[in-house]
Amino acid sequence: MSNKVKILFVCMGNICRSPTAHGVFRKLVEVANLDHLIEIDSAGTHSYHIGKEPDPRSRQVAQLRGYDLSDLQARRVSVQDCEQFDYVVAMDEENLMKLEELCPEGHKHKLCLLLDFSADSMLREVPDPYYGGKRGFERVLDLVEDASKGLLQHIVKEHF
Repeated sequence: MSNKVKILFVCMGNICRSPTAHGVFRKLVEVANLDHLIEIDSAGTHSYHIGKEPDPRSRQVAQLRGYDLSDLQARRVSVQDCEQFDYVVAMDEENLMKLEELCPEGHKHKLCLLLDFSADSMLREVPDPYYGGKRGFERVLDLVEDASKGLLQHIVKEHF
């Protein structure tokens, strides 16, 4: 049994927003020397891209800022994820609603939106950049970086 705090980032297909959050949060955790205390994963509410790498645009924008997403592969979120993870962090309201449908009653308190931890954003959702251009992926990264810092501060305060 692991004593690690476990965080799961969730978007629709697990190729844009949630792997970006996974990569950003992983680096923040490593820089803070907390990787022995925090476990990170990502998943999607849909099965469109299972086994695929993150979107090339997500990987490119992340790499330009020093985040490596190359080892990540899309997978679908499961009931077991809701049971095993301490935080199940959705990128938007639609995926949060899907998680609420999937998650057993005793674990719904683990569900939240990533931007709930943002210091700056007036937004509640990380927008899906899939059908847009490069700027959309950069905007996602901006929002994810800000909220990930807040999430890490929250976890440190609550758990360590």
